[in-house]
Amino acid sequence: MNYLIGVDLGTSGTKTVLFDTEGTVISSATVEYPMYQPKNGWAEQAPEDWWDATMRTTKKVIEDSGVDSKDIKGMGISGQMHGLVMLDENGSVLRRSIIWCDQRTARECEEITERVGAKRLIEITANPALPGFTASKILWVRNHEPEIYAKCRHILLPKDYVRYMLTGEFATEVSDASGMQLLDIPNRCWSDEVLEKLDIDKSMLAKVYESPEITGYITEEAAKLTGLAAGTPVVGGAGDNAAAAVGTGVVEEGKAFTTIGTSGVVFAHSDKVTIDPQGRVHTFCSAVPGCWTVMSCTLAAGLSLKWFRDNFFLEEMQTAKGMGVDPYYLMDRQAERAPIGANRLVYLPYLMGERSPKLDSDCRGVFFGLSAMHTKYDMLRAVMEGVIYSQRECLDILRGMGVVSSEMLACGGGGSSPMWRQMMADVYNLPVKTVVSKEGPALGVAILAGVGAGIYPSVAEACRKVVKTNPAQAPIPENTGRYEEFYRVYCGLYPQLKDCYKALAAL
Repeated sequence: MNYLIGVDLGTSGTKTVLFDTEGTVISSATVEYPMYQPKNGWAEQAPEDWWDATMRTTKKVIEDSGVDSKDIKGMGISGQMHGLVMLDENGSVLRRSIIWCDQRTARECEEITERVGAKRLIEITANPALPGFTASKILWVRNHEPEIYAKCRHILLPKDYVRYMLTGEFATEVSDASGMQLLDIPNRCWSDEVLEKLDIDKSMLAKVYESPEITGYITEEAAKLTGLAAGTPVVGGAGDNAAAAVGTGVVEEGKAFTTIGTSGVVFAHSDKVTIDPQGRVHTFCSAVPGCWTVMSCTLAAGLSLKWFRDNFFLEEMQTAKGMGVDPYYLMDRQAERAPIGANRLVYLPYLMGERSPKLDSDCRGVFFGLSAMHTKYDMLRAVMEGVIYSQRECLDILRGMGVVSSEMLACGGGGSSPMWRQMMADVYNLPVKTVVSKEGPALGVAILAGVGAGIYPSVAEACRKVVKTNPAQAPIPENTGRYEEFYRVYCGLYPQLKDCYKALAAL
């Protein structure tokens, strides 16, 4: 029997899953690691932690399954996007990776816009200069740590560093490279014009592949460390959201998903390049060859709920541990104690600044309407509602671009919450489905590995065979109308606070 491995390199940890060719999970393992925040708005991780987690989880899933490693026909890697990994001439890491949610590069974004031109930048990269993207991080290191930049010979994304450790190859693929702000999105290749204007040496960048293409093979050394067979092919893989799209079957026109992980994303497939001229949402290359995606990214979706849990629900976390259940399960039950609108309390989920659709690194989280009658359960529900409102605001942008869907798939940790899914259905006024498999990005890159290995003829045909969905949760009309009233209040708050955010950031 043949098997495939999918590695999902996330912000909180790396999960590796072994699948059979029907998409059934054979075994899985997760290893967590820290995020470092040396200053307000900064976010870094150690690439060595990602590699250690990949080694340990891969070895464990093979050992636990009892599968002969020679029967594993391919490996794909999904990864958090935008992170900057800098290596010296020997392939050694020069500094901790500045990751996707870091907000330190506002001045570098201005530099990029000035050098390339705002209109031309969107024409080539399909996005305005953003603090989260990789190009501004490269310029930040050059401007602030010139001694490190001078030693840099290779620039990689998080998952591509792990690929290098597995195969010895410096490679990337179009979906993840789209988030570097250095790729010519319509033509699916590095932009010589952008690189020249930013004075970035093209030789430091990895070779670009399509997501299902084989990019390298497991080396003898990596085989000893992971338990994989030397020579196992490793395909391009995909950025986390592009991988989740494959894992949920969003690989054809008219399909979309919402994922609530650390960040929140509304993601739609498109057979053509569709760009928001205001740059409020992002157009990237799809993991499906010859196709594109339109997606939003809010920076503190599931992170908002985790922050609230870790600071206000310590007793419930202990109770959940004693009961052997997920703390979020208990939190769902407690959020139900508050009505829609959380007794007129509205939460803005801008803990890390915001990307979509605000493009504002200065904004921060807010509880609006807080009074002495509110309990932590009201606040909990307000957090959950605020996260869904932020996704609805992004969905409205996509709808305005003509990118629509008749139903929504939910994935990520938030997608496992029936309460959050019902909120989503009610606020979107759309049926919301989940896929039977909970493995999203890991399944997606395993499917890509299967295409690269010749097990499936194409990404779309593989998804039709492997991806199965559960019955939809339909919107409740009376809930939809009530949420709409609070959503309008939510939408009105940021414009009123925008100048206050800037004043606070300047202090």
